[in-house]
Amino acid sequence: MQLTIERGNFLKTLGHVQSVVERRNTIPILSNVQIEAEDGVVSLTATDLDLSIIEKTEADVKKSGAITVPAHTMFDIVRKLPEGAQIELNLGDDNRLQVKAGRSDFHLAGLPKEDFPVMSEGDMPHKFTLSSTDLKKLIDKTKFAISTEETRYYLNGIYLHVVSDGKDLLRAVSTDGHRMARVEIAAPKGSKGMPGVIVPRKTVGELRKLIEEFDGDIDISLSDTKIKFTFDSTIFTSKLIDGTFPDYKRVIPTTNEKKLEVDGHVLAEAVDRVSTISTERTRSVKFSMKKDAIVLSVNSPESGTATEEVSVSYEAEPMEIGFNARYLLDILHQIEGDTVNMELADSASPTLIRDSGDKDALYVLMPMRV
Repeated sequence: MQLTIERGNFLKTLGHVQSVVERRNTIPILSNVQIEAEDGVVSLTATDLDLSIIEKTEADVKKSGAITVPAHTMFDIVRKLPEGAQIELNLGDDNRLQVKAGRSDFHLAGLPKEDFPVMSEGDMPHKFTLSSTDLKKLIDKTKFAISTEETRYYLNGIYLHVVSDGKDLLRAVSTDGHRMARVEIAAPKGSKGMPGVIVPRKTVGELRKLIEEFDGDIDISLSDTKIKFTFDSTIFTSKLIDGTFPDYKRVIPTTNEKKLEVDGHVLAEAVDRVSTISTERTRSVKFSMKKDAIVLSVNSPESGTATEEVSVSYEAEPMEIGFNARYLLDILHQIEGDTVNMELADSASPTLIRDSGDKDALYVLMPMRV
């Protein structure tokens, strides 16, 4: 293998694929990125056996070939080379890859391509296309509520499924038992009949980084066990979580009659201010509601107390309820409209939160004792 590649192109592609590679690996080759060159194109591949990414970029390929080298080392080398550098890659007979740019010359010990694991895709019968805008929305408005508790592994991802509610909707749901996020879009053509799938937390995070700067359509293929995202010059494939997502509809309250409307930005800033003195362990903030106002209060044995009054639209009888400040802020940061609508029952029941600027998003927050 012999090729020349512009540093900027190489760094961007390497940055995407090396992100998938775990820092600690018991299997040495999983620490590597596969570099394959032919016909003016370099393909970089990385995998952790649960997900894999293949991304292509242009290069001046003089001699085709393939090798795998340590991903993070390769990325660090290219990152530290001067901007605009032309990088030469030359593969020797001893599986050592020369990386040369100007006066810099590195030789990396590689492992043969034949040893690199290939993630079999299998048949993916369900295929549809989403705009990057829609996919970002589904991810951004739900990923914060994904559980990190490994024992409840079936909550460690976003539940993606199609529902018929007057019309067909593609719905994304996540919950960690303390809060729940649900967002939906019109079901794209081809998605009806797809199985409900749980996309893992790591996959969600890596995918979101990959599409950050991408503005276009993304082709999605899936089966009961795998999902594949194809866009631009990237193919991103992941295993799905093998589990049953709980019946989330049961936790969405339907009889909460106390209605509160408030400026979401103002509420978020007030919650953030008073929670400054709360202890990290509880981070609880008390809402004391009365006609057209809430008094937010925090009482910390170590730090003291804080209160702040916020003007709201509230006509029901006075009540008190406590929330985890961080969980509430996570939800308030998703709000696009001018106001937040909260529907409450009592201090022990879940609260429903809606965004006046996005009727397709809905959040449920469990209260805390304060």
